[in-house]
Amino acid sequence: MTTLVTGAAGFVGSAVARRLLDDGHDVRALVRPTSDLRNLENIPVEVVHGDLTDPLSVKRAVDGCEFLFHVAADYRLWVPDPEAMYRNNVQGTRNVMFEALRSGIRRVVYTSSVATLAPSFNGNSCNEASCGCLEDMIGHYKRSKFLAEVLVQRLVQECDLPAVIVSPSTPVGPRDIKPTATGRIILDAIRGRIPAYVDTGLNIVHVHDVAEGHRLAFERGKIGERYILGGKNMSLIEILNELAAIAGHTPPRFRMPHSAAAVVACISEACSKISGGGEPRVTRDGVKMARKHMFFTSKKARQDLGYHPRPVKEGLSDAVTWFRRNGYCE
Repeated sequence: MTTLVTGAAGFVGSAVARRLLDDGHDVRALVRPTSDLRNLENIPVEVVHGDLTDPLSVKRAVDGCEFLFHVAADYRLWVPDPEAMYRNNVQGTRNVMFEALRSGIRRVVYTSSVATLAPSFNGNSCNEASCGCLEDMIGHYKRSKFLAEVLVQRLVQECDLPAVIVSPSTPVGPRDIKPTATGRIILDAIRGRIPAYVDTGLNIVHVHDVAEGHRLAFERGKIGERYILGGKNMSLIEILNELAAIAGHTPPRFRMPHSAAAVVACISEACSKISGGGEPRVTRDGVKMARKHMFFTSKKARQDLGYHPRPVKEGLSDAVTWFRRNGYCE
């Protein structure tokens, strides 16, 4: 059985591809010609080059496959070119799902995100029913993923797309090659470059548990249903304390008000624009998101899929070890 995994060179996608290989799938990996392929080294996948925004290359990738895991996404909090993000995340998803319908793909697992849900202001854990609206979404990444998920749900209802939706929380662990926004926090923490923190919270999960959740959704998930794949709710200072213990550093002690963090973000973004030096260390959208504790529960996935994430310390420790072994901390 040939299974297509989009975004298989990335952090989550490569973990999903490896888990499927362990389960006996013949994995075809759709990657861009410019993708960093280190995450696919020494594993038996068929690499197909293409672009989600090009329907012909999507067709070539899908042809001959029975199953599809659409993991690929343009994930950035700093988005000076929002049109590209909407092309990748919305139009790209449309191309993939339309091709899945055309070719008769038997089962689809679509990787959405908890970013499409509406976190509470009071710190309570949100579940799959915590539906937001487009106006609730902060930033282009959240908006684009929200629109893409709405598209997938509509195709399930109107065109019988055989798709199950999974919503990972905040993955950590090995092979975060870019790295992600959370990976950069981990790197800054183990380098001792976080002088202060804000009052916020995240749900942290090992990337291997996210991959296992994809497999469980493929085998046991109900068509059209959404399953949150999370781990443990932690405040930012709890995460930084855990990382400090792992890395042997002193955690930050100063809590910065959100208003001060917003000023830092404005300065950071301005410096990035002037220098052309890439993504700023702090973004205004990131600070806006931090005003809410992004806490979630995976109760539904535990009950319906048999999903059981490992202790979060393992994910943080594996991330630190991988970054150190691969020269990110030099």
